[in-house]
Amino acid sequence: MAAVLASAVMVTMVTLAVIIAPPFTVADRAGLVLFGLVIVAVLYLLARCRISADATGLTLVNPLRTRRLAWAEVLGVAMGEGEPWPTLDLADGSTMSAMGIQRSDGERARRALAELRALLRERGEAPDPEPGSSS
Repeated sequence: MAAVLASAVMVTMVTLAVIIAPPFTVADRAGLVLFGLVIVAVLYLLARCRISADATGLTLVNPLRTRRLAWAEVLGVAMGEGEPWPTLDLADGSTMSAMGIQRSDGERARRALAELRALLRERGEAPDPEPGSSS
């Protein structure tokens, strides 16, 4: 979806710069295209978010940072009501957002969160979820 939106933004900005904006200066036209490129860059950063699991741990790719976590470093995962993405509780007492699972994805997000919790129970040191905890 991000790639489609990025393409639409660039087509629109180039069209505005070349066809629709004849009274604009060259700098104005370049500004329109540069603005489109900034929007494309932001969409790329958001589209690259993901969570990958393998035998040794998790790889979290958020917009500006990629972090590798061993299974023992992740104590739990929670996505409270109204939160846009889950938060990982880490062994050092800190938390980390996992933007690779988006609540707006609905059922797909619920399945991904359940799968991540199952992996944490199986491979990590995470306890079984408490009854009635939100997902």
